[in-house]
Amino acid sequence: MKGLLGRKVGMTQVFTEDGVLIPVTVVEVQPNVVLQKKTMENDGYVAIQLGIEDVKERRATKAAIGHAKKVNTAPKHYIREFRSEEMMSYELGAEIKADIFAAGEMVDVIGTSKGHGFTGSVVRHNQKIGPKTHGSGSHRTMGSAATTGLGTNKIDPGFTMPGQWGCDRTTNKNLEVIKVDVEKNYMLIKGNVPGPKKGLVMIQSAKCSKGDVEAKVLVDYSKTNEEE
Repeated sequence: MKGLLGRKVGMTQVFTEDGVLIPVTVVEVQPNVVLQKKTMENDGYVAIQLGIEDVKERRATKAAIGHAKKVNTAPKHYIREFRSEEMMSYELGAEIKADIFAAGEMVDVIGTSKGHGFTGSVVRHNQKIGPKTHGSGSHRTMGSAATTGLGTNKIDPGFTMPGQWGCDRTTNKNLEVIKVDVEKNYMLIKGNVPGPKKGLVMIQSAKCSKGDVEAKVLVDYSKTNEEE
């Protein structure tokens, strides 16, 4: 399994040479620095630790500074681990770029979903609105909580109620990589990925994929501009 850290930029659309429109999410992928390699002998599991976005030393802790100096780099803002034996061949301090993925590969994208604050059950769980006539005073309020009818004076686990909605770790599975641009440090991934704009995302090889697909041939508008 392969993995990278990136930032969600936003959504746009691209066209193939056959005229097919593809909605894509633009993910900025700055070079990821290998900070540490976890081994079975020392840590009990195999993983590689990646970090992105430098932090000024005066704003970092002594532990973070010392951890980064072991591989001759600056402290990093975001640090995540990927349990991958395939990536253990990278040396400490090496930079991993977006080209470890290619167009046509299937990936899973992990992020934190958008936060919506305290939300009612109609929006949060798509519950039905109460009657609006015959003197009903209950339109969007919660219904009866007596789920069992046994008089146990308790609410069963999983009962849907109003509450905090969003800000959850979410994984969008089996998304197709449409394009990888190493020079400009970005990837185009088909469909939507979790989180708001500028949100941190983890891109890794799809765990339940049926296999990669043929890379799409996109319209190259730069050639048209050069001809003009």
